[in-house]
Amino acid sequence: MRRILVALVIITLFAGCGKKGVLISPEALLPAPVNDLRAAQMGESFQLSWSIPTQEERGRALKDLAGFRLFKREVLPPEEDCESCPNAYRLLKSVDMEYLQDVRLSGGRLFFKEADVIAGTTCQYKVVSFRKDGTSSRDSNKARLKKVTPPAPPLLTAHFSATGVLLHWKEGAAPANGKLLGCNVYRWRADDLPALVPLNESPVPGPDYEDLGLERGKTYIYALRTVAEVEGSLVESEFSNEVKGTLVEPE
Repeated sequence: MRRILVALVIITLFAGCGKKGVLISPEALLPAPVNDLRAAQMGESFQLSWSIPTQEERGRALKDLAGFRLFKREVLPPEEDCESCPNAYRLLKSVDMEYLQDVRLSGGRLFFKEADVIAGTTCQYKVVSFRKDGTSSRDSNKARLKKVTPPAPPLLTAHFSATGVLLHWKEGAAPANGKLLGCNVYRWRADDLPALVPLNESPVPGPDYEDLGLERGKTYIYALRTVAEVEGSLVESEFSNEVKGTLVEPE
């Protein structure tokens, strides 16, 4: 009996000395934080956009992303402002990845338009992602923007040919404290929603823009936004009038 007890003790000791796996901190299992939250003024509204994370903090693929929470705070004068105060931020929008509603997905980014912004107000935003089990990422980068008077939209005309379209416009007026930089060109198919991102990478000084990237038999819609620099930030106007057309059949 004594020999059996000794054998059991030895087996237990050896079993307790097995090689342990690498310990993983709970933070490493969280979704990686968003690092490219952007805020831009489009007419009287703010457009918030960010990329969808695809990894956990430790670098493994993120497979059970459920959605995002977008937070906002109004920036107060320096002597009153307190970003770290418990009630500084309020929930602006909860995003369900399975039911986006008024949030749009384009090119791997989510876009949300906030229309309720008071002129002269500076707003700061952050976003967190969360998994289906409720665990949340760390805060994203902060995006801050002051609402200013936007420029006026341009007046657009278009000429469709057999090879493309030539856009021509009359520039909109700049706000009193702004400088006009040109226009952004937006194009979308007639059976789709308006474009969120312009064709051009930087404002087109104009007043002309030729687009040759059209498919025959498809109907396209174009609209422009005037771009101005106001108080150090780029601001776009509301959309111009829309023009619609298709490639002309070659002779």
